[in-house]
Amino acid sequence: MKTIIKTILKEGKRRVKKTYSFVEFYLNQWAGRQDHTLDFDSETLPFIDQETYSFEEINKRIDPYKNLPYNLEEKLDFFREFGYVVLENVLPPNEVDAIWDEIEFVTEHHENYDINGLAHRFNDQKDTPIKLIPKEKLKGIGTRFIDFHDSSVRSKNLITHPNLVPFLQASLTPKITVFQSLVFKYSSQQDVHQDFPWVTTHIPSHLVAAWIPLEDVHEDSGPLFYYPKSHRIPKFDFGQTGILFQHKNSLFSPDKFSRYLTKTCTDLGLKKEILLIKKGDVLFWHGALAHGGMPINDPSKTRKSFVVHYSTTDGLPYHRNSNVHEKNPDQYHGVTIYSNAQMAHQKDVVT
Repeated sequence: MKTIIKTILKEGKRRVKKTYSFVEFYLNQWAGRQDHTLDFDSETLPFIDQETYSFEEINKRIDPYKNLPYNLEEKLDFFREFGYVVLENVLPPNEVDAIWDEIEFVTEHHENYDINGLAHRFNDQKDTPIKLIPKEKLKGIGTRFIDFHDSSVRSKNLITHPNLVPFLQASLTPKITVFQSLVFKYSSQQDVHQDFPWVTTHIPSHLVAAWIPLEDVHEDSGPLFYYPKSHRIPKFDFGQTGILFQHKNSLFSPDKFSRYLTKTCTDLGLKKEILLIKKGDVLFWHGALAHGGMPINDPSKTRKSFVVHYSTTDGLPYHRNSNVHEKNPDQYHGVTIYSNAQMAHQKDVVT
């Protein structure tokens, strides 16, 4: 009984505190005051987002490159204006296929792996070692493998392919690192969102994402959608935590955030676009681009995808799950990939 009473009192105290925070927030709004910043720090913006950006200058800052299968200047100009860009035919299809072969093998033998996954309506939607997730769940809609690259050398090589690195260095800084990776078999069907409030680094603007399709995407498989130029819209105020979301501290929910993005893009005349990307291509998008996953119209259609979030060694000085500075982190094609100290026994186990 005492435990129940304590729980009730604790919950009541939390609600009172949150109500007070709401009142304070709206009073500040009415008075034209705010106690937190509602934009990226201009001093730490990647050069491509600065007013003084020029390709000539960025070319001096990044590592030398040659024989790219695209015009880097044109792709950077497009990315800067629209917040996304597609690099066509930049990854070898056989290497892309080999990644999915690894995923299939690990799924079939999931009882041998502690790689984290997330399955729809399983374990309260919490990250869970895949050996604890039933195989039929791992193969179903709503499942993802988390940081698969930690366990796969082939994946590390693919997501740091030499065709990708110059673009990453030019769009962020020369010192790139991999923040996180997600592997999907089906569309995420995720509401419209921006990445930076959730995929949080020490420098929120140091974030670029990539979608690497592991197959040609069909229009009925729930393709990715985005609002071009939405990376420039005013940032959403989560209240107390500013532009970043914290589950226990932010006043406003992800649903309200999604509604804000849809309304703001509509009010500004930004049109939703749907991307039917092909295997071998790579989509890069800005950390502030509004995007999501369309509904799956045909459940028989998969949308095999490798999604990667990149940051910089200034924005992310260690593995996101470890907070431990490595003396000699791994280097793949000039990109830093930290080791997850909490999952050392799973490093490079997929061969």
